[in-house]
Amino acid sequence: MDIDDLAPRKKQPQIQLGEDIGALSAHELEARIALLEEEIARCKAAIGARNATKSAAENFFKRQP
Repeated sequence: MDIDDLAPRKKQPQIQLGEDIGALSAHELEARIALLEEEIARCKAAIGARNATKSAAENFFKRQP
């Protein structure tokens, strides 16, 4: 038995950026767009959280004259 057989397998992404979409139906394309919009919203939320953390740290360490 190989050690790689014991490691958890990574989930394959549902969408590969740049893949050929010529064979997809309109319904499949709409579902793809919905997934991408969800991912964009998730990324924007993560950016907002990081900016809030950065702002809080800057305010905490701001020197008072």
